[in-house]
Amino acid sequence: MADKDYYKILGVSKDADEATIKKEYRKRARQFHPDVNQEAAAEQQFKDLGEAYDVLKDPEKRKAYDAYGADWKHGAERAKHQQQYQRSHAGAGSGFGGFSSGGADYSDFFESMFGGGGHGRATYRQKGEDVDVAIQIPLVDAYRGNSREITFQMPSVTADGRREYKKKTLNIKIPKGVKQGGRIRLKGQGGEGFQGGEHGDMYLKIDFEPNARFEVDGADVHLTLPVAPWEAALGAKVKVPTPTGSIHLTIPKGSASGKKMRLKGQGIPAKVPGDLYVLLQVVLPPADDAKATAVYEAMEGLGFDPRPSFSG
Repeated sequence: MADKDYYKILGVSKDADEATIKKEYRKRARQFHPDVNQEAAAEQQFKDLGEAYDVLKDPEKRKAYDAYGADWKHGAERAKHQQQYQRSHAGAGSGFGGFSSGGADYSDFFESMFGGGGHGRATYRQKGEDVDVAIQIPLVDAYRGNSREITFQMPSVTADGRREYKKKTLNIKIPKGVKQGGRIRLKGQGGEGFQGGEHGDMYLKIDFEPNARFEVDGADVHLTLPVAPWEAALGAKVKVPTPTGSIHLTIPKGSASGKKMRLKGQGIPAKVPGDLYVLLQVVLPPADDAKATAVYEAMEGLGFDPRPSFSG
């Protein structure tokens, strides 16, 4: 403990404010989290970060640390005992005169930390950590909303100030209209407070599960729809999948491969609903038997030129 420099561990200066300390802690915690960083030293670095942050984010602990270094707990206790000793011997004579000014310094320091009077044990009441949890949901949940059970590791602080992780399970509500990368705040569902402090908040980061059919862009959803040549040329009504079920879509006569059809308001619901875009992809049947070959040969006789701009 004695050789640990909490400021150096967090990469901040000794006059860094609370916002800077919190920002640097979050950045480094993500970098060295055991679930992300598999290097042998990452776990210990992550623990050291938590230890440093627990002290420097709390004004009272930080003041003690600045005064006594990594041995701040024992230093504060010694100051407390010295203060109590001086009070119990107040006016006992001049034998302690040479120590009186130092004792006053201890007293001022200790009273600023423990509320004056020197009675009772110190209470470092602080709010629990805010927690970020990434979850994947199917696209249909963004259309309809849903309730899901999630399990994750929740950080907490033991009575002696050590960081630990506990498994926690929650039933959460996915609101209708949530978007890729969206964040949902769950008040009071974050890390446990220390010494009676309130719980932190949880922030759910939403990712959509990979989907072979649909691509999402904001609230808009895109689908590539294979169609036969005669459906594109003659027009047709075809069955089309959507995230919430199938619909029938009319393919206009004379459609070409690459034509994009917009279904207004059929994307992810929101204050301004997204759209569903259907991209037509004409798929040619293979000429792998006599019947199919005859059809292609008959079409060849129509004199169709697919490259008129290339002529001459």
